[in-house]
Amino acid sequence: MKFSHSLQFNSVPDWQDYYIAYSNLKKIIYQLEKIATQTEPNDDLESRSLIGESGRATNVFIPALDKELSKITTFFTRTEAGIQGELNLLVSDLEQCERSLFPEASNNMFRPSRLSLAPTNPNRVSVIKEQSSKQRQSVLSLAWEDGAPGSAEASPRMEEARIPTFKVWTDSHPDQVQRFRTRIVSLFVQFSELKGYIDLNMTGFRKILKKFDKITNNDLKDKYINTVVKESYPFNSITKRKINHAVEQLQSMYAAICCNGDMEAAEVDLRSHLREHIVWERNTVWRDMMSMERKVTAAGVRQEATQQAITGRKRRSSVLGVTVPTSSTSVNVWAILACLIVFIVLLSIRIFDAPEKQNCFALLIFVSLLWATEVIPLFVTALVIPMLVVFLRVLRSDDGHFTRLTAQQATQRIFGTMFSPVIMLLLGGFSIAAALSKYNIAKALATWVLSKAGTKPSTVLLANMIVATVASMWISNVAAPVLCFSLIQPILRTLPANSPFASCLIMGIALASNIGGMASPISSPQNIIAIDNMNPHPSWAEWFFITIPICLVGDLLVWGLLLWNYKPPTNTPINYIRANREPFSRTQIFIISVTVLTIILWCVESQLADVVGDMGIIAIIPLVVFFGTGLLTKEDFNNFLWTVIILAMGGIALGKAVESSGLLHTIADHIRILVDGLSPWKILVVFCSLVLVIATFISHTVGALIILPIVAEVGNSLPDPRPRLLVMGAALMCSGAMGLPVSGFPNMNAIMLENETGVRYLNTRDFLKNGVPGSFLIMLIVISLGYGLMLILGY
Repeated sequence: MKFSHSLQFNSVPDWQDYYIAYSNLKKIIYQLEKIATQTEPNDDLESRSLIGESGRATNVFIPALDKELSKITTFFTRTEAGIQGELNLLVSDLEQCERSLFPEASNNMFRPSRLSLAPTNPNRVSVIKEQSSKQRQSVLSLAWEDGAPGSAEASPRMEEARIPTFKVWTDSHPDQVQRFRTRIVSLFVQFSELKGYIDLNMTGFRKILKKFDKITNNDLKDKYINTVVKESYPFNSITKRKINHAVEQLQSMYAAICCNGDMEAAEVDLRSHLREHIVWERNTVWRDMMSMERKVTAAGVRQEATQQAITGRKRRSSVLGVTVPTSSTSVNVWAILACLIVFIVLLSIRIFDAPEKQNCFALLIFVSLLWATEVIPLFVTALVIPMLVVFLRVLRSDDGHFTRLTAQQATQRIFGTMFSPVIMLLLGGFSIAAALSKYNIAKALATWVLSKAGTKPSTVLLANMIVATVASMWISNVAAPVLCFSLIQPILRTLPANSPFASCLIMGIALASNIGGMASPISSPQNIIAIDNMNPHPSWAEWFFITIPICLVGDLLVWGLLLWNYKPPTNTPINYIRANREPFSRTQIFIISVTVLTIILWCVESQLADVVGDMGIIAIIPLVVFFGTGLLTKEDFNNFLWTVIILAMGGIALGKAVESSGLLHTIADHIRILVDGLSPWKILVVFCSLVLVIATFISHTVGALIILPIVAEVGNSLPDPRPRLLVMGAALMCSGAMGLPVSGFPNMNAIMLENETGVRYLNTRDFLKNGVPGSFLIMLIVISLGYGLMLILGY
């Protein structure tokens, strides 16, 4: 692996801007090489050096190295001072707690320690006497007194310093143990990261200087490393010993408090936490999300491969003379054939008076069956829609004569309809989500909130649910649960076996992400579909006015439901989540500014309609800015959830076909007769109940694609037209349907989570026990609080 890739992979994500700029230094070397080659074109290439004027190259390169070293030194000094201050405070708090818990030993100058330390070498004493607070402080002073920044030589007395130890704690103080345990683990991780920061940058200097010497035929490496780099504060021997001493001190504390004095067990445990932290820190939301989708897609492939490995041959079957592998594939083929038979039958019989209505009805049922059974991918079914719309000639003219369009006319109409402004709104939302995720803005904000939650189970659960809901507003309810599940990994891995809080926490995030799917227009595809069926389109301010109170009340009610069902013990040991202490960089501030500006423009879009025309035009702003400045790359664009976009485009095409053919008006008339005489509130209850049932068993987006156009038409045909109210309520209920593991991506993501032994945290019973009543709670909120808020806005 190239060192530039290794540097990117092994660096602490929050510190990436403060590592040696290896790639930039390498570019400088190549530029010097190019200049020298151009100035010596006539020299013998084998006899001359690659760069003849090595002195000039050195004069250019050394200032660049000095600039990087200064950057590293400044960052290291500031970071180390903050962490060292936390360590000193931890020592002080621990000593104070010891004096209160073990008063009989507080006045002893030297009290025997029951802490048996595994020696680091054969000459080391295995039992170290504990010292009083005053003596421990003197030992620390002895260790640090010669370690001032810039010192070139280590103090001989450093070797004589011993790690202060503490009295071995018992299990009678679980609250104090958990409190100090989380602080020790956090500091151990920070010091270990700081140590890795030094080593990685030193390797960077060695490699870049080696490359410089090779290309320029110079001998700068050893001189610069020994006289400049090693003399600087982060890389001198005293600093390294200082950090090693702090790490050993933390291991000693952890051994005394958590491991009954076993130093080896303490080291193993702390390094396990460090490994988990590294995996967690290196996580990327979009990479995890794409990995999750690939895992779902590949499940059948792995099952087939396993079957082949067991039987040693492929199982094949023949359907209509076509040989297909595996029984599962043949089942899909038979399911497709069944759907096709229904489609052909519906085309043959006459239920409606016009052929375009009949053909569109057959198309609607056929596509709904394919979506409901998922015998082929959802987006593939969406691609079938415009093809069948043209073949079946279901579109009619809009001139009042309602003549059937020709194939050429229908093609232009349907493709022009599919790429609507709401699709651009979806793309703009994806670009904002990608930028917030790629530059760790969403993660930084989420960890800051979670760091304030403490270690009380009920508070931690509520904090994670709120984070999941808010994250769903801005990075969609597809990416939000992936982010939140990665954030809670340190908590899950430190919980006792079979702890009810693990299931409670995962379920809370899944349900809160579903609730967050209604929070903003870009939270989920069903919201985009709802906006397309509302005329005029609701502004972002109107959407927030309705959804934010619903989401907050919904989170609180589901939170109470989860606590009632799982009853997590109040003394559950919960690992503290450390917040990112680094200030936002200029890049992050720029991304936040563009995001806030875009949202503000979306909120006031109705006042700017004469200028911007539609929210879809405003959505171009983040796309142009983020991709135009290079913050997002072509790879980021390719990683957009294009399957969701295609699905939404297919749904828009289906809606246009059902409307243009006249089928939508006919169906709406029949439904209006059934609900004739009912008040708008009762009609809302009927549609919310219908949507709740449908969206529980099939995709939320698919449910919205099928139901919302019908709801809008029914609302328009009422004596007191309320199309926006009914569409908005039904769309919110699509997100609130969360009773089964297949009800939305957050649920599917949650049911797939496994512990270290490969056992899933959740099962279907968890969703039936929590998701079903949670869905009914959300429906009650939508038809009560939501209904009132929509009436206030005049819906």
